[in-house]
Amino acid sequence: MYLNRNVDNDLKYWSLSKNRKPLILRGARQVGKSSSVKNLAKQFKYFVEINFDENAGFEELFNKNLSVTEVCEQISVLTNTPIIEGETLLFLDEIQACIPAISMLRYFYEKMPNLHVIAAGSLLEFALAELPSFAVGRVRSIYMYPLSFDEFLLAHNENKLLETLNKASVSKPLSELVHQKLVNYYKKFLIIGGMPEAVAAYVKNNDLLEVQRVLNDLVISIQADFAKYKNKVSSARLLEVFNAIAQQVGQKFTYTYPNATLNNLQVKEAIELLKMAGLVYGVTHTAANGIPLGAEINTKKTKWLIFDTGIFQRILGLNIADLLISNDFNVTNKGNIAELFVGLELIKAVDCYEKTDLYYWHREAKNSQAEVDYIWQFGNIIVPIEVKAGTKGSMQSLYLFLKEKNLSQGFRLSLENFSVVNEVKILPIYAVKNLSDNV
Repeated sequence: MYLNRNVDNDLKYWSLSKNRKPLILRGARQVGKSSSVKNLAKQFKYFVEINFDENAGFEELFNKNLSVTEVCEQISVLTNTPIIEGETLLFLDEIQACIPAISMLRYFYEKMPNLHVIAAGSLLEFALAELPSFAVGRVRSIYMYPLSFDEFLLAHNENKLLETLNKASVSKPLSELVHQKLVNYYKKFLIIGGMPEAVAAYVKNNDLLEVQRVLNDLVISIQADFAKYKNKVSSARLLEVFNAIAQQVGQKFTYTYPNATLNNLQVKEAIELLKMAGLVYGVTHTAANGIPLGAEINTKKTKWLIFDTGIFQRILGLNIADLLISNDFNVTNKGNIAELFVGLELIKAVDCYEKTDLYYWHREAKNSQAEVDYIWQFGNIIVPIEVKAGTKGSMQSLYLFLKEKNLSQGFRLSLENFSVVNEVKILPIYAVKNLSDNV
């Protein structure tokens, strides 16, 4: 079954644009890139899909120094499908396996500007790193991630519920019944995550045990891919670091994790590869004295997030019954999954044509430890965000940050309904996308 995605509208807009460039879909393995392209293909008279992993022979076409027109003629013959500008969607999947095809994308724009061309690949970033200046200005990128909480609601046909959520604010809180319904969906989302296969399995069968099996399969698949990342970095090293990051989500990453067998340089190299694969995202310390937030960062203080809550809970083997039933997540790892959720939702909320960086603030002073989970920027406004896994907890760090930086507002995300306490606006944790409307 196909799950409607927010990116569908962006793909449709691209397909109708007169000044269209070849498009690259970028994102981790199995986040739905190919499915979204195939869904778009329904609008075209002809659809040609070349998967370079499954059909390695096609790579030969791009190695013959043929023109774009000649390549299309050959593909048309081999697939028995017309390739006509304005009528055909040409999809080059797993394009990282054919570097010459990546290089040729610029020539599609120059020589066949009216042909709809989309490329994608689960390990595309590794290939693009070898072509740092490829097709600048002639190719456009869209970044895809696992489903957001909004998309998760839509997968359950909760359009009205989402519409109600989008209209809510600190001045217009939700009814308690609606709030509790959203809390229940949020808890399920923590367990299921946003991987399309896992969400589809739950929507179809309403069976969390089956979802766990799907997530197990996905974890194994992700780990099997480690062998493809880089020849000189072993799968065992990547697996060790990936698991170490999972154990430290919500904390400043330390290289001296339990049972470490690697030195700092080896760990850093593994993290960089996992980052390129879209499996981890960094949250870097910022002094947050002004904008841009990235101007005053300390890369030695970095947290790392796993790319999906469902994958995270399977790696750690969390008790899903506790996640479903309890409103007190403030125990090891269960509280961290709430912070993970917020970070991922912030990433997904950004325009799909952009990549964003995440920041946090930490103060280390004698007898005065303080930390704010996320520091976000809305235009010229700096906004501190504190995440509470349950409904309780002080906001001392948040108040300290507001006072030290002379700011007038901050946010607390928790299992509470919309409200305001002094200069702190409280939003339900599932309402991350409502932040901008409440600034």
